[in-house]
Amino acid sequence: MTQPFLPLTARSREEAHRAATPLELFFDLCFVVAVAQAGAELVHAVAEGHAGTGVLNYAMVFWAVWWAWMNFTWFASAYDNDDVLYRVVTLVQISGVLILAAGVSRAFEDHDFLVVYIGYVVMRLALSSQWLRAAHHATDPAERTMCLRYAGGVIACQVGWTALLVAPEDVRPWVFLVMALAEMAVPMYAEKDVTTQWHPHHIAERYGLFTIIVLGETIAAATVAVKSGVTENDALREVLPIAAGGLLIVFAAWWIYFVVPAHDRLSSNRQGFLWGYGHYLIFTSAAAIGAGIEISVEQAVGKAHISTLAASSAVTIPSAVFLMCVWLLHARYFKVGFAQQAVLPVSSLAILMCTFAGHWAVFAAGLVAAATVAVGVILTATNPATRDARDAARHDARDTP
Repeated sequence: MTQPFLPLTARSREEAHRAATPLELFFDLCFVVAVAQAGAELVHAVAEGHAGTGVLNYAMVFWAVWWAWMNFTWFASAYDNDDVLYRVVTLVQISGVLILAAGVSRAFEDHDFLVVYIGYVVMRLALSSQWLRAAHHATDPAERTMCLRYAGGVIACQVGWTALLVAPEDVRPWVFLVMALAEMAVPMYAEKDVTTQWHPHHIAERYGLFTIIVLGETIAAATVAVKSGVTENDALREVLPIAAGGLLIVFAAWWIYFVVPAHDRLSSNRQGFLWGYGHYLIFTSAAAIGAGIEISVEQAVGKAHISTLAASSAVTIPSAVFLMCVWLLHARYFKVGFAQQAVLPVSSLAILMCTFAGHWAVFAAGLVAAATVAVGVILTATNPATRDARDAARHDARDTP
């Protein structure tokens, strides 16, 4: 039975069988709302011919969603004690996520970030209270200082975000960039003397779960788009290749992400920061694939005011970005020889070239993605040195300061 109050002390990094909790899974599920809202607004913007503005707004809103998830995930990995107070504060953070999601449309259409800001205030005040509580229970002065740095940094950044509400519209992207960099500097500053006891297996699982959620949202959005194209426009022949290609891309994305043990690269804070921050591009591109499939369907049935080339690129570009980022962040450390190392970069380029295949672009990209998985499986199975490379990657990760 859950206790009302327990000391909020650091958990062991060597803890066995550490897995995601039901509260963490519920937290992730609520983020689906925000991700879906951001994707829907991206579809609308690109379909109306405002791709530049839409992509910029999508990048900013998705960053806000991702950073809120990041803050909770890494704190929970180090300090989750699952008492009543911890659960209540986490539910408050979830409320902030839902408020943020409610403001996504206004942020996209009117560049009005007030509701998003309010959602962030709710989330960040709750997070700061968690860090203050951890500082209160810390027995090591260095750990207490780290927790206080986190709490102070979170509050200071939240004050800085106020500039986004009052700055002229053309200046807001620059304000956002400055504040995003400031936010990402807080963990590096807070942990410069002592690190949090995040759990490598737990972090890898949490990121994997969020990847599944984002890919699931991609499938859901694409399914709705295909259904609309068939039932409202009687365009089965036009949307079937897009649906098939999109499904192959999503299946391949899942396979490629989970084919290597990502936790083996998470043995130091340096690796953790690079890997964790780099996932912004993985999550963003994965969600954008679904938006791109929707855009392609709308263009195929005549509802989007863009060219076939533009619609195709809405799928192929994020697909290529996803493959390259997975390769850069962890897949390349487990590849042996030039052939294995070249698979994902070459496939990324091939998917980009599919952009020029006209109405068959998405289907062609799906075939390339499926071939990527097949080639990777064959090369791995026929090269006995792959297992040794994985062992070496684990050893190198442990030796990284």
